[in-house]
Amino acid sequence: MTQINAVDTGHEELIHDAQLDYYGTRLATCSSDKSIKIFDVSNNQQRLIAELKGHEGPVWQLSWSHPTFGSLLASCSYDKKVLIWKETTPSGLPPQPNATGGTQYSVIYEYDRHTSSVNTVAWAPYEYGLMLACGSSDGSITILSSTGDGRWTIKRIPDCHPPGVNALSWAPAVLPQSSDETGVQGTTGEPVKRFVSAGCDCLIRIWKEQDDNWIEETHLDQHNDWVRDVAWAPTFSFHKDKIASCSQDGHVYVSTRDIRSSINWECTPIGTHFNDVWSVSWSLTGDILAVAAADKVSLWKVGLDGKYQCLTTPQTSATSTGSPSVNSTMDSATGETGSVPLMAT
Repeated sequence: MTQINAVDTGHEELIHDAQLDYYGTRLATCSSDKSIKIFDVSNNQQRLIAELKGHEGPVWQLSWSHPTFGSLLASCSYDKKVLIWKETTPSGLPPQPNATGGTQYSVIYEYDRHTSSVNTVAWAPYEYGLMLACGSSDGSITILSSTGDGRWTIKRIPDCHPPGVNALSWAPAVLPQSSDETGVQGTTGEPVKRFVSAGCDCLIRIWKEQDDNWIEETHLDQHNDWVRDVAWAPTFSFHKDKIASCSQDGHVYVSTRDIRSSINWECTPIGTHFNDVWSVSWSLTGDILAVAAADKVSLWKVGLDGKYQCLTTPQTSATSTGSPSVNSTMDSATGETGSVPLMAT
């Protein structure tokens, strides 16, 4: 059974993203009205606790950090900026209420060196430290890394997707695989940092860090129109990497690779054709895929025959327009003005 509860956000224009934090107790939303709102959704409540205003254009996407680093929220906007927000309290005092009756968030870092709209932000796995990837319509990707003393280092990867970067997703932190002469598998060294990007060049590119630089490891070309979203499965299962992608061509694919023996990726189609598909997201266990289209969110799981089967197709809105999305915990979808449905299965 799938239960859907709507959150009335009060946004005045189209909602572009909705993200639950690590514990699933806070929901952050962003909109073309240039604002970000944070709700306490624990214990079946829906209480606005903060409204953040710092961007000068539509806010496209949000990303919560791992709680190891506190309550940090990254946002990106058409105004070419990335803002990192932190829940702040005066030293020695309990959290102070703001105008919404909640706690206070403030900007602890602003990055404004992109030359066009910043469309996507994604925090890296916590094992890599406090690291944020940002993708822009200027075709470049920027990696921001905290030094731990309030400063940030910047690494820019130019010309990643020359027409523009639409989406980013990090690979889970997994140790490299090795085998001895008897074929016994093991792990060695440090985790290799990897992430996947998608762009207006119809390509999916996989990047890895090597010798303190970021290089393109490979690219996938199964789509024939803009790739709108990518999602690397968050868990390591059966020695396989899994990347889901969706495109303006109406197709959704899951690309897999056996990390023990192969550098080649195999693509499996999901369904047949989607109407105006915008977003893909894996469950926390990496076995269920959510696909957000213009009028619905559908859930998919691979069957014994290796093909993905639709589990359910709950309707999010009969009138939804714009760019719906499903967040990193696969529990929300957006695309309307004012309300966000929360799904629980």
